[in-house]
Amino acid sequence: MKSHRKHFAIPMKQAAFAAIVTASCWNGFSQAQETKTDSSRFVDHSLLIAPEYPCTWPSHPFPRFSIMHQRTIGPDSAYNVDALLIDGNTGTQMDVPPHSVARPDLNREKSGPLGLAYTDKIEPWQFGGEAVVVDVRDLLDQAPKGVSPLVKPAHVERFEKQYRQVRFGDVVLFRSDYTDKYYAPYPQGRRFIADVLDQKAPGYPDPDPECMEFLGKRGVMALGTDSASMGPLPTLAEPTHYAGLKYGMIWTEGATNLKELPPTGAFYCLLGPKHKDGPYGEARAFSIVGGKLPARLIDACRNKRAVDLSPTLSADYPLTSPGIGTANHRQTYLKIDFVYADYLDMWHHGHLMDAMAGTHLVPPSYALPADAKAVQYAPEVRGWLEEYEKQYGKRGTSDLTTEKVPIEWTCGEARVIDVRSLVGTIPADRWPASPEISVAEIKRYEAASGELRPGDVVLFQTGHNDRYLRPDRTDKALWMDPLAGKSEGWPAIGPDAVIYLQSKGIRCIASDAPDLGGVDPRRALMTYWAMGSHEMVGVEFLVNVDKIPAKGAYFLFAAVNVRDCHGGPGRAIVLW
Repeated sequence: MKSHRKHFAIPMKQAAFAAIVTASCWNGFSQAQETKTDSSRFVDHSLLIAPEYPCTWPSHPFPRFSIMHQRTIGPDSAYNVDALLIDGNTGTQMDVPPHSVARPDLNREKSGPLGLAYTDKIEPWQFGGEAVVVDVRDLLDQAPKGVSPLVKPAHVERFEKQYRQVRFGDVVLFRSDYTDKYYAPYPQGRRFIADVLDQKAPGYPDPDPECMEFLGKRGVMALGTDSASMGPLPTLAEPTHYAGLKYGMIWTEGATNLKELPPTGAFYCLLGPKHKDGPYGEARAFSIVGGKLPARLIDACRNKRAVDLSPTLSADYPLTSPGIGTANHRQTYLKIDFVYADYLDMWHHGHLMDAMAGTHLVPPSYALPADAKAVQYAPEVRGWLEEYEKQYGKRGTSDLTTEKVPIEWTCGEARVIDVRSLVGTIPADRWPASPEISVAEIKRYEAASGELRPGDVVLFQTGHNDRYLRPDRTDKALWMDPLAGKSEGWPAIGPDAVIYLQSKGIRCIASDAPDLGGVDPRRALMTYWAMGSHEMVGVEFLVNVDKIPAKGAYFLFAAVNVRDCHGGPGRAIVLW
């Protein structure tokens, strides 16, 4: 694994205890890295999303991607807070059947039950499988301007003669190296899509409808392409989409770096935010190569052993924090319609959303400044920092934003620690407060279930989201009442437990509560300082943790690959 410590700095406390803990922590992380790199290697296949890249479809009226740094660490905020304007056709993306299959109630020629298989309805086993890489590099740029070279059934048969027949459980990936060659910042980035649409350059290679039919009859349920779309230009985009999607396929558009994969044997996965009624969605693609792990995860997908841990994203749900006090709320999740598809009776839409809406990543840079310059915190926060540094050592710095966090940090053996017994333990006169998950609580789990190991993902089961997340934004039970001190807060981990977990080699902490910090702003900030300063990441806002098997479960999470983002919406699943 590539070292990322250049993004992180923490002046170490001089006390002997801190030195011992720190040495133990880095030793644990070193063991985790050694274990993963010696056996399995993670490969990112996702395009970088940034305003100066051709990451969105360039035709009118598709919206341009935008990231808004709404708050930065300073007098008004202890955190870096971002909002995103993002359309599902951004960067590396997922298509699902309703992109072309009409709803059954419309009674049209292309209507069917799969017209309801939106991004929030696809079963999680379908997101992964064995990567089958069909090499079509001989087609790159081999067509007239504005026209796509066509991947035919013969190209798949050529692969099959050399390796094996494609089948259910495979993710067939068409490798042309198009994104590797042409995805670049503007103005060079016009060659990626715009110049093709303007008939100034050859199109990207893509399968034709006959190839889709061939794969559909083979039982293949997931495809991918390193072209900008799965639709050949200028006239076969919709016929090709429908030919595959009518079989219930999903696919990756805009994959990259497929050259890192062997022809067969790697595990491939595509995870993206779970938008309600989404016909497509922004996503993160990655693979795992080498060792025993790929075969284990491929087998889980082939046999449909998977649990979805992410709630549906909808404007009907309270997905982001209302904050404590007026004007402190995070950006609410909003659906934005921009073009109507008459045949599908559906609006194409994007979203304005907080970067921490629903299931999301917490990178070190969320609570840490990027450099050692003095931060002009509010007086109250300065007091908290003095208290923190006296007890835990200097708060660190980090520029580890979402795109710099390796995917392997948020994947690992699932270790579920049930902390529901803590619910109801805080007297009402102490609210707002969250029961704190202590080191003793974690050690009790280890005594019963075995020692935590480097690279494990620790998931705290509080039951809070499963109990209180409802499709009613006026319901105050999830966020508002606990934050206002009208009910007890959800169980949350404290800085002492964070440091203990790091000493065990844990890189990622997750929770089925709204966040890891809890409702006491002082204690929450100390938790995030401890996580960031010890180069740990969090995954927040999970559901269905109670459905994870006690043994043999592997946790997978990936955030959308947005540059300079201090959060990151994504999807979490477990394969077992």
